[in-house]
Amino acid sequence: MAEYQHICHTFKPVYDENSKILILGSLPSVKSREEGFYYGHPQNRFWKVLAAVFSCPVPTTIEEKKEMLLTHHAAVWDVIESCDIIGSSDSSIKNVVPADIGALLNKTNICSIYANGKKAESLYQKYIFPKTKMPIVALPSTSPANAACSLEKLVEIWGGEI
Repeated sequence: MAEYQHICHTFKPVYDENSKILILGSLPSVKSREEGFYYGHPQNRFWKVLAAVFSCPVPTTIEEKKEMLLTHHAAVWDVIESCDIIGSSDSSIKNVVPADIGALLNKTNICSIYANGKKAESLYQKYIFPKTKMPIVALPSTSPANAACSLEKLVEIWGGEI
């Protein structure tokens, strides 16, 4: 049986002073931590969904991903700074230390926050919303674990919100 590991978020949020929307995940997956950047699992549909929503090519390198986000005034981060977790299982998360989302909001023009999945939304509501009072919109997860939602459906839902 897999065991809990204490994980600390190791990469910075992507944003600049022109960021208007913030997309929050829960915590980087094992594959993302190995790659050193957000949504690194090859089956995660995050970059395909955003490219479709923004009507641009799907980025492949970390630099292309950052450029796409910033060009479209989007910021990306995670709700969790550190926690105990088994592998990439959001359902196993415990002992959460939240990220300082409030500090990021103070440095930007972010006016809308979106959660990539229900876990990110529930963690935000529990740990971040009481401090920021900024609402969050939950979007269906782009994770391969959310097999019930096709790429086309994700693009339709995300595109209708962002």
